[in-house]
Amino acid sequence: MNQLENRTVKEINLKDLYRVIKRRLWLVALIATLATTAGWFYSNLNKTAPIYQASSNIIIDADPAYKNTLQVIIKDITVIEKVIQELGIENSPETLAGQINVESIEDSQVVKISVTDTDPERAANIANTTARIFKGQIPKVMEFKSVSVLSEAKVNPFPINENNQNKIILGAMIIGIMIGIGLIFLIDSLDDSIKSEHDIESILGIPVLGSISKINKKNVTKRKIKSEKLELRGESIGLK
Repeated sequence: MNQLENRTVKEINLKDLYRVIKRRLWLVALIATLATTAGWFYSNLNKTAPIYQASSNIIIDADPAYKNTLQVIIKDITVIEKVIQELGIENSPETLAGQINVESIEDSQVVKISVTDTDPERAANIANTTARIFKGQIPKVMEFKSVSVLSEAKVNPFPINENNQNKIILGAMIIGIMIGIGLIFLIDSLDDSIKSEHDIESILGIPVLGSISKINKKNVTKRKIKSEKLELRGESIGLK
């Protein structure tokens, strides 16, 4: 018996929750739409340009100390200026040097030259040109010839920085729905008016034996017209 009562109470509560949400569903839709629109504007105002990366690998056949010195020369102004002149880049040597990263691969003789840029093709061109010019300049600067290009950089069409625009818009929409539902329950909790038979039973503690449906002017007019038609039909049948 207790299980049946608990099940009945649970069903009533779920129905009440459904009715509360359904009654003001437009409010959820409105707030979700406003939140989604705000998220779209925010994501567009804070939208970052995609950044692409390309890497070229070279081999420097030297001891670790000497190799570290050679790695520093890769980003030296003498190499960077020649890269700018050859490719016709408008960036300053300092800016271009900041786009280039040089690192050894697992303490081997292989050195990776990575370049980041807003253009994937330009990033690959800068990496390959830097490696080639460095290889040509080293014999002139330090009389060192044991530098060779292991692999050239290829165009990478995928940006390394993630575009969070869709995530921001989706998150704003979900937050808007949650706020809308929360606001609905807040308004309902502050509303003391009687909305259903269940409310009457809860307040008075007695069962409801019957109810009268809502009568409005439109329904009364329809019933009156229908009644008049039936009377006219009855009179016409009587005349016959």
